[in-house]
Amino acid sequence: MIHFTGITFDPNFKENAEKNFSQAQQYIDSEVLRLSDPYVPFDTGMLKKSGIAGTVLGSGVVEYTAPYARKQYYENSGRGKEGLQASGGITGLRGKLWFERMKADHKKEILQGLKNFK
Repeated sequence: MIHFTGITFDPNFKENAEKNFSQAQQYIDSEVLRLSDPYVPFDTGMLKKSGIAGTVLGSGVVEYTAPYARKQYYENSGRGKEGLQASGGITGLRGKLWFERMKADHKKEILQGLKNFK
């Protein structure tokens, strides 16, 4: 068994660590909302707004609270405004599984920004 003596931690170590973690989690939550925006299906804008209203930054949970959010997440065809398969030749990113698709496109960017929270 090894005994360490004479090692002391800053009395504010735990408080500072928790503060840094909290700030990092707020950053991740806000980036997920911001970067997911172009991927979220859009008709009236209420689905997007429900994500902003339903999320407590720093909680680690991004929640879209519109009653139809779950169905849109798993079943949206992407044929709406700026959708993956929109008509009229104007296509975009909006459609189902928006978080997974955003994460595939922006994961490295989020992780790079997270390095600022050391």
